[in-house]
Amino acid sequence: MRNYTFLSMFRKYVNSSLILIIVTILALVVANSGWGDAYRALWDKPVSFSIGNFNLFSHGKECLTLLEFINDFLMALFFFSVGLEIKREILVGELSTMKKALLPIIGACGGMAIPVLIFVLTCPDDPLMLRGSAIPMATDIAFSLGVLSMFGKRVPIGLKIFLATLAVADDLGGILVIAIFYSTELHFQYLAYAALLLVILAFGNHRHVMSKMFYIVIGTFVWYSLLNSGIHATIAGVIVAFFVPARPGVSALHFVKHLRNKINRFPIDQATTNHKGTTILSNEQIILLKNIEHASDRTISPLQDLEDALQNPINYFVIPVFAFANAGVNLEGISMDSLLNGVGLAVFLGLAIGKFVGVFSFSWLTVKLGFVQLPQGCNWKNFFSVCMLTGIGFTVSMFIADLSYYNIGMEGSTLLNDAKLGILCGSIVAGVAGWLLLAANLPRQDLEEDKKNLP
Repeated sequence: MRNYTFLSMFRKYVNSSLILIIVTILALVVANSGWGDAYRALWDKPVSFSIGNFNLFSHGKECLTLLEFINDFLMALFFFSVGLEIKREILVGELSTMKKALLPIIGACGGMAIPVLIFVLTCPDDPLMLRGSAIPMATDIAFSLGVLSMFGKRVPIGLKIFLATLAVADDLGGILVIAIFYSTELHFQYLAYAALLLVILAFGNHRHVMSKMFYIVIGTFVWYSLLNSGIHATIAGVIVAFFVPARPGVSALHFVKHLRNKINRFPIDQATTNHKGTTILSNEQIILLKNIEHASDRTISPLQDLEDALQNPINYFVIPVFAFANAGVNLEGISMDSLLNGVGLAVFLGLAIGKFVGVFSFSWLTVKLGFVQLPQGCNWKNFFSVCMLTGIGFTVSMFIADLSYYNIGMEGSTLLNDAKLGILCGSIVAGVAGWLLLAANLPRQDLEEDKKNLP
């Protein structure tokens, strides 16, 4: 179960990382071409979904802009998917016991603390800059696992599991930071609505309601309530995910017995076939097949069913759209000063150096104190190398950058641009350095076999 869970997650992010690279390059090209003004104007277009006087995509009485819709609504779907993943790992995966979770969690804590410290030391006297101190604390799971996948079977399974678990723990840390530090003035009326809806979700979970639509519809209104409450709306995705049932309605053993019974009763000779080979099933056959279909649906828990259903939309639509909307750094007037001073430098150092130093030092100390051992099949050289990949921060880093500097005037726009430049450059340096270290330190393998494992 352990290896299956993380290998399936590992494969899930490989191809999406290539799409992210392409979309990021496209956003940079478009933002700095003749279409740049149209690109930037596009994200200010209003988005609405109205029924009478009620507009789902509104904050107060104003429609969300397209950029706000992407960052607040679509990213709530992303965090919903992350929440489902975290719940599964807490129940049966690498976060289910302290022994399994300790090393990646401590590594993640170091990988969050040291970059924030570097940011604060780099921008010590500017409160506006310090709004973005959490930007370099996140690891992009798609990019980091995508780079690791290039080495195929040369990578020990324990190393893959460590990086994947650390990235999940990183996401959890990022979610907590967003909830605590990026909420605005609270509106208790909407908080009360959200609390009531969560009670309904809790009741549905307790009564083992299997309908996925139940959780989606009520979860959408939880999102709307939090959007208007002052708590950042993306947190709704994680909260709702924890109310989705993880137990199936029918056990696998019961389903197999049920399936055998229905197959034995299936009247195979009742179907009618014409001379062209077209087959029409009888009503009894259709009823039996529908019964089997219903039982098979109930054998998969709503949590796993939703996680599987969201996998492709999140990886191939939500995250690429988010990247295209947010990665378009305006390079006009950009100089090396943007990376040698202020926010750009703080983010760059936090990702390229801080993440690696934090993850490796905290993990090294935990192992040396005897609390845990290195992951199975790992040595300090390849562990050292994979820690470098944790500096690839993109999705959550870009997201926190927007939360920090978006809509606070011209200075905020400049800081946001510098932060995005720092994210891109820091992530590239961390990714290239991690790849080179892994290439040098992982066990050798037949090159042809290695090529087969490239995404």
